[in-house]
Amino acid sequence: MKTKIKKSTLIPLLLLLYLAYMAYLGLPYLQAGRYLYYFGIIAATLIIIVLLHYTLKYREKQKVKEREDDTYSTYAEKDKSNNDTDGTESK
Repeated sequence: MKTKIKKSTLIPLLLLLYLAYMAYLGLPYLQAGRYLYYFGIIAATLIIIVLLHYTLKYREKQKVKEREDDTYSTYAEKDKSNNDTDGTESK
């Protein structure tokens, strides 16, 4: 069976590959002795990629939860929630 790669995994993986390429291009800075600059940018980028991964993972869970709520709710619950959001009260 074919499995789909989740967006929360694919995008950070592609960004890690891009970071590896950019680190390779930045090797002259490392060889010039600018260690803090070289590793600082890599560390900052890794932190951003990790935060992006967890943010995307959270959004995926919220979509699944929302989809399950829509699937398993009754018409009465949907009607009640629609009336609550209208600002009108049903008697």
